[in-house]
Amino acid sequence: MKIFTKTAILSTGLILGLTAGSFAQTPLSGFMQGKKGGGVSFSLTHENYKKVFLFPDEIDETPIFKSVSTNSFNVYGTYGLSDKLDVVFNVPFVQTVGNGNPDVLRDLGYSNEKDGAQDLSAFLKYEFAKKGNLSLQGSFGVTTPMSDYKVDEGLQSIIAIGNRATTFNAIGLAHYKASNGLFATGQLGYSLRSTEVPDAVLSQVKVGYASNRFYIDGYIGNQTSTGGVDILRSGFTGFFPATKVNYTRVGGSIYAPVDPNIGIGIGGGAVVAGRNVGKSYYATVGVTYNFIYRSLTK
Repeated sequence: MKIFTKTAILSTGLILGLTAGSFAQTPLSGFMQGKKGGGVSFSLTHENYKKVFLFPDEIDETPIFKSVSTNSFNVYGTYGLSDKLDVVFNVPFVQTVGNGNPDVLRDLGYSNEKDGAQDLSAFLKYEFAKKGNLSLQGSFGVTTPMSDYKVDEGLQSIIAIGNRATTFNAIGLAHYKASNGLFATGQLGYSLRSTEVPDAVLSQVKVGYASNRFYIDGYIGNQTSTGGVDILRSGFTGFFPATKVNYTRVGGSIYAPVDPNIGIGIGGGAVVAGRNVGKSYYATVGVTYNFIYRSLTK
């Protein structure tokens, strides 16, 4: 019988937790791909919010646009340069759609839709220590805009497809996988941003189960900005990327192979707390092509 590799199962669970909104969740998992292992994932994500976590109160409707939906197509890849070094990339194409009154938007010179290529992310991840079932890893990555999308259009920028900043991200990971398939991964890092976008501390804890034929996970992630201003408060000039964006996000994914090279998965999640961020919910579906597999016979 055919047994799917760790690579074939595990390289997809992560992409189902990524959306193309303003969130800085890192495109990293605790699993190493192994030399020449890896895959490419293609996913579609829909995210929506109406309520917004402003400071100090939550409001029931998004200003001007009433509610905002984000649709994205993501291309995510990972490859093992060696048993201890992986390269990871993510490319999102994004459409944001508001629900504002067309007459009001026309008077303001605004539109209900923005779309385009967002930000390319590329990371190197190195496993610098392993003892038993515990792996310690470090990663450095860069995220930079792929297109000349606008972020300085006043309230129109509520539906901008990104914050148009280049970021430099240093992340540490601790990953434990038991022999029965249960695993836990913790991440902690710092994101240094260009322009007026405030830097941020990023963290995530993920737990799940991974076997040769099935993968499931759940996570809680957090971003805490180290600076920035609050929307419509002192110091706010209408430039939305300069705002202090904090959030706590929960979600999960399920993945299974359909043959040794191809697998499918679904995922979803929500922002459950935050500051200057939409109270959003998302759902996603993806397909992965894995580069290698092995076949064993009992």
